[in-house]
Amino acid sequence: MFAKLARTGVLIAAIGVAGCNDSSMKDFAPEANKPLPDKILSDMQAKGMIRTSSVMARIFKEEGKLEIWKAKTNGRYDLVASYDICKWSGKLGPKYTEGDRQAPEGFYTVRPSQMNPRSNYHLSFNIGFPNAYDRANGRTGQNLMVHGACSSSGCYSMTDAQIEQIYAFGRDAFQGGQTEFQIQAFPFRMTAANMARYRNDPNYDFWKMLKVGYDNFEITKVPPKVDVCEKRYVFNQVAPEGTAFDPTGPCPATTQPDSLKTAYANYEKSYDAAYNSAVKSSAVAPKPTISGIKEASIVSDWSKRRARGERVPIDPPSLNTDGSVTETTRMGRIDSPAGRKMAALDAEKEAKRKAEEQRVAAIEAAKAAKEQAKAQALAEKEAAKQAAQQQVVTAGVEANPAQPAPEQAADADQGTVSKLKKKLLGMFGG
Repeated sequence: MFAKLARTGVLIAAIGVAGCNDSSMKDFAPEANKPLPDKILSDMQAKGMIRTSSVMARIFKEEGKLEIWKAKTNGRYDLVASYDICKWSGKLGPKYTEGDRQAPEGFYTVRPSQMNPRSNYHLSFNIGFPNAYDRANGRTGQNLMVHGACSSSGCYSMTDAQIEQIYAFGRDAFQGGQTEFQIQAFPFRMTAANMARYRNDPNYDFWKMLKVGYDNFEITKVPPKVDVCEKRYVFNQVAPEGTAFDPTGPCPATTQPDSLKTAYANYEKSYDAAYNSAVKSSAVAPKPTISGIKEASIVSDWSKRRARGERVPIDPPSLNTDGSVTETTRMGRIDSPAGRKMAALDAEKEAKRKAEEQRVAAIEAAKAAKEQAKAQALAEKEAAKQAAQQQVVTAGVEANPAQPAPEQAADADQGTVSKLKKKLLGMFGG
């Protein structure tokens, strides 16, 4: 079965992301000629592989892994190397449009002409986006690669040491006669637990379609034959002789080996049980994903304004589930005539804002000082009034020292009245 699938066109994958040219495979830079390390060659030999046997690659965004698989002498593939992706751009989910900064997801093909030994990113190869599926669905973009330099704007970026080895795997396979290799790019390992975590995601139907190809490889350990019809991927299907797969047309009647159909049915039965169990259990929260073409268009517009040199937020905008857009407050600009003009306008605006703040602050300060001076003057006037009154009282006492105080005078008057009253009563026998 596996040999038959291989004969029907099973291809292989490697990896690429960056702007590539049509450099010949003979036009290698020194770093493109480095041999694989002895340790890897020894591991390959132990697994029944030769240096120039066919390769394919798998990418998992969430796990941040890039895997290299090689064909063994029995025709099946085995994992030979796994690398931590240094950087990948965007969120989980496919690439929709030019400028959305999304690293692609799907099944892609790398040929010798896509290998770039003189890349500005140390080494690189173009992954082949857009493929037939992307074009059928109106998805756009270019120069998406796997490359070195650990810098990404829609690519899968590795360290320079990693890309030298990854590049060498593809180079050696081409030298061995492989004409193209397959890259399988996934949002995450398509296990039952992960699919259950993302079951409510807007990209879920797309991921379910990719999972069919993922499952075919898991079952056969042979890169699946990939075709596109009715704007969707189909895997390991054989069309009748004389018919072809039309990416936008109806799918032809196809056949598939009975042994593969049986193996796939058993695989799906086990998966369904695991999926149902995962739905009922607690799971790790899903990671951010792109919200379809609407968010892709928003990010694409940001990319265009940034490319023109306009002042834009440092990070691309993000579309929230309620339809609102979130942008970072930190701003940046590209050094260009347009950027410098916008910077000058921003600086002038900022200067006016600060001047207005200073003017208002000066007015408030003057008002506060005036109120404080007024309050102080009133306090001083009241204090002077009280001091003057005190001086008058003091001066009166000093001028008539024998004069009794008001209280004493009152007491003296009261005594005089009492004496007169007694005298009158005595005169009239009282």
